[in-house]
Amino acid sequence: MAANGTHPSNPEPLGATPVPGGANVAVFSAHATAIEVCLFDRDSIVQTASHRLPDRTGDVFHGFVPGMAAGSRYGLRAHGPWSPRDGHRFNPAKLLVDPYATILDRGFRLHPSMFGAQPDGTPDPRDSAAFMPKAIVAAASPAIAARALRWPWDYTVVYELHVRGFTRTHPGVPEAVRGTCAGLAHRAAISHLVRLGVTTVELMPVAAWVDERHLVALGLGNYWGYNPVSLMVPDPRLAPGGMAELAACVAALHEAGIEVILDVVLNHTGEGDEHGPTLSLRGLDNATYYRTLPGDGARYVDDAGCGNTLALDRPPALRLALDTLRHYVRAAGVDGFRFDLATTLARRDTGFDPDAPFLAAIAADPLLRDLKLIAEPWDIGPGGHRLGAFPAGWAEWNDRYRDTVRRFWRGDEATVAELATRLAGSSDLFATRSPACSVNFVCAHDGFSLADLVSHEHKHNEANGEGNRDGTDRNFSWNHGVEGPTEDAGVVAARRRDARNLLATLLVSRGTPMLSMGDELGRTQRGNNNAYAHDDTLSWMDWDGADRALCEAAAALAALRKDHRALREDRWLTGGAVDATGLADVEWRRPDGSAMAGDGWNRPGNHALVLALYAPAADGAPADRVVVALNAGREPLAVRWPQARTGHRWRRAADTAFAGAVPDASTGGADDAVEARSVVVLVEEAAPGPG
Repeated sequence: MAANGTHPSNPEPLGATPVPGGANVAVFSAHATAIEVCLFDRDSIVQTASHRLPDRTGDVFHGFVPGMAAGSRYGLRAHGPWSPRDGHRFNPAKLLVDPYATILDRGFRLHPSMFGAQPDGTPDPRDSAAFMPKAIVAAASPAIAARALRWPWDYTVVYELHVRGFTRTHPGVPEAVRGTCAGLAHRAAISHLVRLGVTTVELMPVAAWVDERHLVALGLGNYWGYNPVSLMVPDPRLAPGGMAELAACVAALHEAGIEVILDVVLNHTGEGDEHGPTLSLRGLDNATYYRTLPGDGARYVDDAGCGNTLALDRPPALRLALDTLRHYVRAAGVDGFRFDLATTLARRDTGFDPDAPFLAAIAADPLLRDLKLIAEPWDIGPGGHRLGAFPAGWAEWNDRYRDTVRRFWRGDEATVAELATRLAGSSDLFATRSPACSVNFVCAHDGFSLADLVSHEHKHNEANGEGNRDGTDRNFSWNHGVEGPTEDAGVVAARRRDARNLLATLLVSRGTPMLSMGDELGRTQRGNNNAYAHDDTLSWMDWDGADRALCEAAAALAALRKDHRALREDRWLTGGAVDATGLADVEWRRPDGSAMAGDGWNRPGNHALVLALYAPAADGAPADRVVVALNAGREPLAVRWPQARTGHRWRRAADTAFAGAVPDASTGGADDAVEARSVVVLVEEAAPGPG
């Protein structure tokens, strides 16, 4: 503890903390020579005072700032060397946001004055204060919010959504709160999630972000939010009421029985490459927070493909990331996190390390280690695709599942064997963990929507202003003979059936299923598979044009999954006898009833698979048996079902050949037909007694 007159000064906690008569401010910087705190009036326009932090403990500048109370607006200026080759980019003309700010007066809006360097590489002298958001001193540290839910992984059905896009046009949500966390908390929005049967929502990034400079030049903006600046601040555009609004949203979802996972971006920040703006970390200590190229500190390592990479193996950056996660748990009560480009988070200078400091720190943290933790297990750096490589306690987005299911239903040859592996939880990837660690998905925010997947063979990203060069070309999509919209009733019906097929496949697969926002309603992005820059009807939910029949089918499939342990048990299938009945936990079958084996797995022309799943009685739950038949062929398929147990019969619980209820669902004989391009699910139930 140092002294500033009669007022104590402390290096902890970082950020601005109200104390009697003012605030204690503490800011990390290993390479600055001075840190200045600038106070602004209530309108965040006029600078009213400036104070250099007088004390330094290690690499933390700190001091008492008189008159700086809860509600005060402030920013930081950092003084130090300008030597980009050494990684130092100090420019006191740039007002900086405190990395530990928890409230901002407004969202970021990129302005030329925010850029720290001129074209010739010298410091830009323009003062950015008039255009920068100001941090607002929070009244007190947030209390720990109650975590009301902890759904088991095997029961979990994830729904990925964008806070703004989900409610922006929802007719049942008051217009004043549409597109915000308050709108998502409204009963009209939550009721859809409840009817659909999801247990967990995964919110796309909510932390305050900035638009990329090339989007500003095109007259576009970042809609998805994967370009954060203030990691601890819910963006004022999504949560005008700040963390309290986000917490109320989480509480409302909890009340409805729905968990909340936040998609967090800790791999890079919106300050971008060496030509990007100076908004926070770059101006405070660029050389510490970011990875730069060996021997050339002026250029960044770009494993994330977004211009820079946070160095989470260094204590200051690691602490910021962990403190950010803890903040959302304590203040909002979230149930877990999905980590964007998570390979980057576990990189050292030598590459990906499953024992990297970030992963090890989470495993040791009592507040974080038991949350739902989901990795997007790739980045664009060397050896960046690390699916299956994350440690115990982590689930991972499984793009192998996505691609295999798409290829099977597209009609590609030799996909049945790999499809069987994906349906069973991807043991080739997660053998040391469990099936639930595979987060199975067919579509996500990044890529085609479900409706577009079966309507387009090619991406159509012209509206992004990049000549259709952006977005992946590896979509494994198909269009039923017509590219894009059509009024051909036959083509429309075929596309809707394939949408049902894909949803059915997802929801009968072992692992953790994830639905993408609006896929259950037939949402289209008109062939755009990279709609990150469209805060408009291209990206928003189309509630008026919703495919209600598809939504009902998705809800029925989700309910079927919850009701039948055989579809969701979190254990590896063995193909051996599991109890006194002699039944195997899985039987891989040909349509004629014989065992699938040998060359039959990838026989040319084979586009069908039948599997019988059995879960023995356990923990008071009765035995459960389900049969799934998938026919991606163009002709109906005669199928011989397994024999039902004594006193039981098969009931056809789902059949994607029908848009509505399954006809004659109570019957099911030994032999049956599975229509072309369809999925049939039979469940075993007790047969009615005589009379």
